[in-house]
Amino acid sequence: MKGTTKKEHARTRKIDIAADGIPSPAWKSRLTRFCARAMLEAGVAQWELSLLLCGDERMTQLNVRYRRKSGPTDVLSFPRAAATGALRRPLPGLAGDIAISMDTLRRNARAFDVTEDEELKRLLVHGILHLAGMDHGSGKGREMLSLQERLLERLKEERIIEK
Repeated sequence: MKGTTKKEHARTRKIDIAADGIPSPAWKSRLTRFCARAMLEAGVAQWELSLLLCGDERMTQLNVRYRRKSGPTDVLSFPRAAATGALRRPLPGLAGDIAISMDTLRRNARAFDVTEDEELKRLLVHGILHLAGMDHGSGKGREMLSLQERLLERLKEERIIEK
């Protein structure tokens, strides 16, 4: 397993990936490996995680329903109550769900002049940190974004989408 030892990978409980409104990606196994490695680097390898890859239409529905905001967004995180304790520290078990709009991801990649692979990794790490109880909208927002960049630097050799 590139980038992750068998022992480290075994500590990750489960990563479920679904596609809604888009074709199931050919790179799904690399996505699973990246998620496992990102969770290990973030210190939450014991989590179970559900990941939804979708288009803007589905993401708009989720954004309206759960955030009461119109239009799509790039990534949404839905932490499970059992995944965090009173101190917002990760506990073993189902961490929650992450949804990523592949349509918005592509627009972001063009706007930020990065590859789709790089943008996907950024959104995944961002979502995982939100599940861990971090928030960039609060006074400690810089802390989350700084950690995100450190994790992405450690994971820069990993590839999900290869062209």
